[in-house]
Order: sequence, then structure tokens, then C-alpha cells
Amino acid sequence: MEGLIKGLIDVALGHGNNNNNNNNDDDEQPGPQDRDEQSRSTWAQVVTGEQDNEEEDDNRRSGHRTHHASSNQNRWNRQENAELGNEEWRVSGSRPSRSPQYQKTVHEEYGKYEDAERQGYNKNHWNKEIQKDQWHGYKRPASEQEYSDEVEIGDNIEPSEEELADLSQACNKLWELDLNRLVPGKDYEIDCGEGKKVYQKEDMAQGSLFSRLSEDIFRRPTFSRFFSLLDNYNPDQGHKEVVTSEERQEQAAFIEEISRTAPIKYLHKYLSSKGVVPENYQDFKRMMTSLWFDLYGRGGTSGSSSAFEHVFVGEIKQRGEQEVSGFHNWLQFYLEEAKGRVDYQGYIFPRRRGQTPDYETQLITVQFEWNGVLKSVSSMFVGVSPEFEVALYALCFYMGGEDNYIQLGPYPVNIKCYRLGDRIGSVFPIAEC
Repeated sequence: MEGLIKGLIDVALGHGNNNNNNNNDDDEQPGPQDRDEQSRSTWAQVVTGEQDNEEEDDNRRSGHRTHHASSNQNRWNRQENAELGNEEWRVSGSRPSRSPQYQKTVHEEYGKYEDAERQGYNKNHWNKEIQKDQWHGYKRPASEQEYSDEVEIGDNIEPSEEELADLSQACNKLWELDLNRLVPGKDYEIDCGEGKKVYQKEDMAQGSLFSRLSEDIFRRPTFSRFFSLLDNYNPDQGHKEVVTSEERQEQAAFIEEISRTAPIKYLHKYLSSKGVVPENYQDFKRMMTSLWFDLYGRGGTSGSSSAFEHVFVGEIKQRGEQEVSGFHNWLQFYLEEAKGRVDYQGYIFPRRRGQTPDYETQLITVQFEWNGVLKSVSSMFVGVSPEFEVALYALCFYMGGEDNYIQLGPYPVNIKCYRLGDRIGSVFPIAEC
């Protein structure tokens, strides 16, 4: 068994970690902390809607129910406003790491998962190697790359007047255009386990969140190129990234691939009609590359983070008690769970009763440990394509505000978007049902 686990992790880690850096030295001042990580109690109130469920608490709390809800909301708002300039902010009540050695700085331990089973992250490990045969090819020069054919969907990528006037309708159009969205139960299987409140420490999931992902998903062009990017980052938020020329090619190849899909073409049509991005598609692609991959400062270190790393890959804060920051992507969750780095601990109770997630759920709020560090609450889509998320988040960043209440198929959702100047600080979904 030990050999099997080692083999799985070796395959998953690929050719090793490349610490990335481009020359964004204009971020010499300490970068503001990302703002999607609120205090345990107040953030739980916002995401899970505990204010709405206060009436269901026992009678002993009835005397201060109203004050408790309003004061927590006010505390959350104050915290939200303060974090941009608060480098020393820390979360109280953090759960101790499951493995003591992970209390060390992450960059000291990164890549040293010699025995996943011994570390305690082997819940329902899959006896399957991750299919990544073609990933190394994405490091080749642009002239040697092969891309998919341009999607042909005619007038469907032309935004209507109604969509141009209503961000929610535009976002829902992206949902409809996500032709690569997977089918629950067919393309993948999840087991949500049992639910919990954010402050509860018990592990409510006996197994992994993901039990299966079809092998052909790893060969789909946009998915495959997305997967190839995930090992380019050091999770230590204070670690200055070093971007190699090969990794820049991976970034450009990913943007080129998704730019051939319907969601990105629609995004360009929408934003260019508003005068936000250039009409020239090549210039637009360069703009998307910059938006997602340019480095900026976070955690007091310049060049240590990017929108892509924070939102899709995740980071671990080192100031004060360790905590997971960002990490809102289901594909990254799948891979890290397969490697034994993620321990799924259960879903967070929905804001309203009667909305318990099941195997068909494609928007879920969960709790987990990553590298032994707790993420008390994280919302993410499940089964959607990389191009959909890139398009959705970019659209809300350029055309929306901090809160973007929209409808995506059957899901009412708030796309929370935090800005660091003209860059994406963090963006993620919050289920509104």
C-alpha cells in the first residue's frame, strides 16, 4: 500500500515544483491581504446565513438574538473594510493542523509528502494514476502547439440588448454556453457526506468528496491545459514566485485554448461592446493573460501571488496561525484530494433548509484541510469548465461590484469580487439559496 500511495503522488506531482516570478517589481510595498477570508464566526454568518436561522436556536438565546445577528454583520463589514491595510490580521480560533509537521513553514515542507498514508490523508485513495501524458507538451514554444478548432455557434455569442443591460442575464448566458460542463453521475461522482456548521470541528465525511472523474476529462483540451498550470506555484503566500519561460508558455497556451470556446468569445463580445476591452481579439487575449497571471504582492511579499494562483490554486497564509486562502476550484480540489493533500470534512449547511446538496449539486460550500491547514469554509462550482469560470469571474470583475447577485441555471448565487486596484484580489461564488 505504501508503494502505491508513493507512486500516485509521484505521478500527480509530475516534474516537480517550479517557483515562478515575473518582473513585477512595482509591487514593493506590502500587498494587501486578500479579503475573502473573514473571521471564523462572522464569515460563517455571511456564507451560511446563520442570521436567517437564528430563530431556530434554543430558547436560551432568544433574549439577544437580534443583537447577535446585527452585531456579527457589523463586525464582518468592519473586518472587510480593514483588511486591505491590515498586514497583521489573523483569525482567532483556528483549528490545529492534523499533522504537527505542517506547522512548519509551507515552503520547507512543500514537495515532501513521502508517505501520504502516514500523514493521515488517505481517505478512500483511488488506485488510479492521473492522466497527464500531454501536459508536458504545453511547455513547448507557441509554434509547436496544437489547438482545438474554433467553436462555431453563430449568433449565440452576440449579447442581446437584455443581456447588455442586465449582468445576471449575461452571466446566465455564460452558463448556457458552457458546452464543456460535465454531467453529474456520468462524468464524475461526488459524495457530500454529512453537513456541519463552520465552527464545528468534527470530520463529517467518512470518505473523499470525489469518488470518480472520467479519464477522458484529462484529455479535454481546456481541462488538460488548466491541469498543467496547477503545479506552477508554491502555496506559501509569502513565497516570491519565479515564472519560467516554459510556465509562461503554459499560461499563453491555456488562454489561447479557452479563447476558442463559446464562453470566452461571448465575454469578448460583451466587454468590447462596452468599450472595456479591445475589439482586436489578440489584444484581448493578452489582456486576459495579464489579468489572471501577472504577479502582485500579497502577505507582505511582492511578486508572491496572482489572481489565478489565489482563486484557482489556493495559498496558505503564514502570518499568525496558518490558514488556507483562496482555493475555490473543483479541479484543483480533485487533484489535491487524489494526491492525499486535501482532507474533505463535510459540507456547510445551506442558508435555507431543504437545500441539502447531493450527487447532482454543482455549487457547494465545504470545509476541508489542505496540507494539514484548515479551510473552514470554501464555496466552489463543481463540474463546470475552466473557460466558464474564467469568463464568469472576469465578467463580474469588469462589469460588476463587490457583490453580484445573479442566477446561473438553477442556482441563485452571489459572485463575491474583491479588487486590488485594477487586479483581481479574490473572486468566488456564495450560494444564495
